[in-house]
Amino acid sequence: MTSGAKVARHRVRQEGWAYVYGRVRLPFLLVAAVLTLVSPAFGDSGDTPRSNAGQTSHAAPPGTGEQAGVPHRGDPTAKDNPAPSPTASPSAPSGADPSGSPRPGASPSKSPRDPMYGPGNSVRRTGDDSVALTFDDGPDPINTPAILDELKKHDVKATFCLVGFRAEKHPELVKRIAEEGHTLCNHSWQHLTDLAKKDEGYMRWDMVHTNEAIMAAVPGAKIPYFRAPGGNFDNKMVEIAKGYGMKSIYWDYDMRDWDHTKSPNDEAHVQRIVGAIKKDTKPGSIVLSHDNGQPTTIQAYRICLPWLKEHFRLVALP
Repeated sequence: MTSGAKVARHRVRQEGWAYVYGRVRLPFLLVAAVLTLVSPAFGDSGDTPRSNAGQTSHAAPPGTGEQAGVPHRGDPTAKDNPAPSPTASPSAPSGADPSGSPRPGASPSKSPRDPMYGPGNSVRRTGDDSVALTFDDGPDPINTPAILDELKKHDVKATFCLVGFRAEKHPELVKRIAEEGHTLCNHSWQHLTDLAKKDEGYMRWDMVHTNEAIMAAVPGAKIPYFRAPGGNFDNKMVEIAKGYGMKSIYWDYDMRDWDHTKSPNDEAHVQRIVGAIKKDTKPGSIVLSHDNGQPTTIQAYRICLPWLKEHFRLVALP
């Protein structure tokens, strides 16, 4: 027996189990501490479904108006000063695009090579050899009457994609658009380019309130189309719009009339648009253009409408 063992046996005889406890307590405590630190890593694997109980939607049900938790109507950053935005809530608007400039960001569900479909299975083309001119983001109190005058002059029908709060503000223009035989399209309440990222309750609220504003100006109006702000469709949004009787339309040709960075002045901008229209419009095209805040677009159409009518069958979407 070693001297160490003899000493240990002697101390056990003298001190009894108190000595043994003192010897093993420290390793035991260390092991316990290690287990305590390690155990949380195994306590929640992340595979266990978590209940959604207690979560509530802050968006109003379709057609119920502005209730608690529902954003006020209007675009807080728009130039024509709509109603102010509410304090932040899970469904409150964010990312409003005051210019209405399209910023496509969603990925097409169909093949990108499929000429008929855009993001979320939205419709990209007319389906025949006709060409459909579309005007987004109005009604604008200056530019919408101007483009309506040009269309009437050349006996051309088009499709107007209307922003809800502007339709509410200018009902006389909505009425004129309908009376002159143009097609009405819902373009959301205030042009939130991230609308597809909102919860379903908010998207429904947005579409319904926009339709209500249009129909307040034109009772019983048919609104057969919906266009997402920026063309940012997804499948869910397209299905929601379909439930309200609206087909989702994208575009085949974007003239980028909203992008003034490519031209040194307005005259050059107009010439660029005219040249692009003549170069890129094809049979079956749905052409994207804008009447809100874009006087140069009106100037471009004054030049190219006769050419378009000569070369294509121009229609309002049915």
